[in-house]
Amino acid sequence: MLAVLAEKEDASGQSRARKRDRGKALAGKSTLNRLELTAAEVKEGERYKKIGIDPAAVDRLLVEVFLESHEEAPKEIVLDVEATDDPLHWEQEGRFFHRYYGEYGYLPLYIFCGEALLGARLRASNIDASAGCVEELERIVKQIREAWPGVKITIRGDSGFCREELMKWCEEQGVDYVLGLAKNERLKAAIAGELEEVAGEYAQTGKAARRFKEF
Repeated sequence: MLAVLAEKEDASGQSRARKRDRGKALAGKSTLNRLELTAAEVKEGERYKKIGIDPAAVDRLLVEVFLESHEEAPKEIVLDVEATDDPLHWEQEGRFFHRYYGEYGYLPLYIFCGEALLGARLRASNIDASAGCVEELERIVKQIREAWPGVKITIRGDSGFCREELMKWCEEQGVDYVLGLAKNERLKAAIAGELEEVAGEYAQTGKAARRFKEF
């Protein structure tokens, strides 16, 4: 990976200067360790943290790559917000048990547009799935609108993101949203007729059926 990033034509190391290094990977464990242990601030005399990172620049880059992949601005885009599990097997900092996934792990937040990753945040799992999504969407939508002021934006997420804070922000910013609604007894009663229809259709065809209702 380091060889490719450094634009080396000989990534396998066949032409390396020292005979003992030929045919071996570019990076030794110490170099890889420095890549892993990046820091926002690299202090003088620090033995391992040699590579500095600017988190805000990384955030901007993900959106910039997405914007530059389009020759012209699209009329409409859909931003998918997603929380998923990142299982842990040791005593890592911020480790909690998540009842839904049934295991210890983190609960990272991702924001996609199609296959393009626009944002990612590693989070502890003792939080609501929607935690921090407004802040992430705020900066992403702002950057997109600076490049594409006329684009229509829709936020899409499951019931874990159906929260007042997110819906209020979307309405204030002129952003549409399509969010799942958690199942409850009042909702089931309101769509009882539609549920019966799709159950009957599935019994006849063996294929998934769908109905829409508004209220």
